Amino acid sequence: MNFYTEKPPKQSPVTPVELPAARQNTQTHPEAYLPDEGLVKAVNVALLLGQPLLLTGEPGTGKTQLAYSLAYQLGLGQPLKFETKSTSTAKDLFYFYDALGRFHDAQAAQLGEQGVQKHSVDYVTYNALGEAIIRTNPLEIVQNYLPNEFEHVEPCRSVVLVDEIDKAPLDFPNDILNEIENLYFRIPELRNTEIKITENMSPILVLTSNSEKPLPEAFLRRCIYYNVPFPDETDLEKIITARLGTFASDEFLNQALEIFLRLRNGNLRKKPSTAELLNWLMVLREMYPDADNPIADNPDCVLDSLSSLVKMKEDTDKAKDILR
Repeated sequence: MNFYTEKPPKQSPVTPVELPAARQNTQTHPEAYLPDEGLVKAVNVALLLGQPLLLTGEPGTGKTQLAYSLAYQLGLGQPLKFETKSTSTAKDLFYFYDALGRFHDAQAAQLGEQGVQKHSVDYVTYNALGEAIIRTNPLEIVQNYLPNEFEHVEPCRSVVLVDEIDKAPLDFPNDILNEIENLYFRIPELRNTEIKITENMSPILVLTSNSEKPLPEAFLRRCIYYNVPFPDETDLEKIITARLGTFASDEFLNQALEIFLRLRNGNLRKKPSTAELLNWLMVLREMYPDADNPIADNPDCVLDSLSSLVKMKEDTDKAKDILR
């Protein structure tokens, strides 16, 4: 079905066109995540030693989704996620203090403006690892450090995902060595209050890296490391079935995998990933719902949907040559 065409209608539709629901969730259900044997062993080593698990590998190989799968299997709810940025500092992993907001409120109070009375702690927002450490403690120990909107009932463990740690400045990994090893942090804005974990309630840390820059050796020594390999053809079939269900035609799946692997081996600068393969297969099934094998029935469909597999201008012509 085409929702957008090269020939605009003379009048815009009276009611909005009904569009399909977002399909991204079909790829992220933790119950459909299939880790390889090496990853399973690395996770168990990290759990046994109580050390962070550092994952590297190509984008799209499931590094981030491992945290969701781990939390799901351990019954720990949703992971607490920290998305690393090029401006991230060590403090950002634990909390954010709204100094500007407090300044504005102080200025307003001096001018006699009425507002909600706030305390220093109400300007604190806890981020992934800080929240996880807070949640290991009984309420009576940390209640004086909780802003009004923070809900905490009883001590619990959490999975903490620090995604793409290699995006951070070079000093970031070294700056969090002690805090990650001893699982505590200080808040200078609250009289240098120290908050630490309750014994035997350590958060489970999963760190991912796309290896855009090397991580310090001192940091690596404190981690369990695993490089997530790209799945082979057999594993790809298992992943596709787990995520998208069975296909009406084995020939369709076989031809799709052959095309995908040719592109992967075709000297493209940016190789298509597993996530992009799943997107492409969803597109083909939805564009041609009545065809058991869209590739055989509509050979042009591969070129028509190439934008879901090839993401760089310089790779487009190479990909078309491969497909021809």
